[in-house]
Amino acid sequence: MTSTHDWAGEWAAGDGQPIQLLGQDGQLVRPDAAQVSDDLVREGLRLMLLSRAIDERCTNLQRQGRLGLYAPVLGQEAAVVGSHLAIDPAVDWLVPASREQPAMLRHGWPLDRMLALMLGRFDAARIADDVRMLPRQQSIGSQLPHAAGLAWSASIQGRDDVTLAYCGDGATSEGDFHEACNLAGVMQVPLVLVVINNQYAISTPFERQTRAARLADRARGYGFPGVAVDGNDLVAVHEVTRQAVERARAGEGPTMIEAVTYRLSFHNTSDNPALYRDPAEVAQAEELDPVARLVAYAEAQGIVDAAALEAQQAEVRDEVATALERALSYPTPGPEDVLRHVRADGSQRASE
Repeated sequence: MTSTHDWAGEWAAGDGQPIQLLGQDGQLVRPDAAQVSDDLVREGLRLMLLSRAIDERCTNLQRQGRLGLYAPVLGQEAAVVGSHLAIDPAVDWLVPASREQPAMLRHGWPLDRMLALMLGRFDAARIADDVRMLPRQQSIGSQLPHAAGLAWSASIQGRDDVTLAYCGDGATSEGDFHEACNLAGVMQVPLVLVVINNQYAISTPFERQTRAARLADRARGYGFPGVAVDGNDLVAVHEVTRQAVERARAGEGPTMIEAVTYRLSFHNTSDNPALYRDPAEVAQAEELDPVARLVAYAEAQGIVDAAALEAQQAEVRDEVATALERALSYPTPGPEDVLRHVRADGSQRASE
């Protein structure tokens, strides 16, 4: 997909509405601005369906008491998948937050290893040295200074890799977010920061978090472009991120992308969103389902039909089941493992 559009400039000069290329009905609303490849649609759809299969299985495991805590991606798949499809996992760095499962899988972390972490099999969950990814982060926003540092190291060493980092709208209220953005702007590092605005920081709605109309506006204060995009539109997210990656790789500095979407499920399995969300609001958001939108496009273009879609859904469910079997075969840690990795030599001596 190629485009000469200046997305950040267009958005800043526009009406403040997030950029959209693929309409809710699955039709391109701006055919001149995006040439969508069949491969992009196929890979995007597969990852989104896989993400939903993981959500379903892990939520069930948690409800059975077999898995501690799980944060679903439901409703945010296009924001995560569309942005990650714009980078090269063999070259670029990924810095996830806490619910970027499909991006982490595409980046090279095997599904059985991901599930092993959720099941407490920590040794098996180790990220291999050749996977250019930091661990997922539950401490809100604390991964962002590390992301800026990774990108800065690329600048210092003259490398052409880009760092793609994620955070949620709640993280933009943390000091780590502002420190990372300031450093990234001052040093003009090759960082693409995707802020997934799913409208709630756990139970705090967006309008109680900031007086800013759009989080992307904050980038201007740090001296680099920001752009808001329809986070339920895989095509728009991918196109805007692709251009941001190109800018970063060319030495033109960071970009902030606000993917405006909605968390259709709970914050995590310890949360009850019915206590703070209006059911009518959730029902309205479900009408904007990113998977349904991409399926509508794929079917209209003859990329997939109902039978192929059903077969793919069965395939990803089988993939999750097979990976879960492997994850359950890995050893669980014992009490003696609490002190492992504390010392540089890997010993467990606690008396010294």
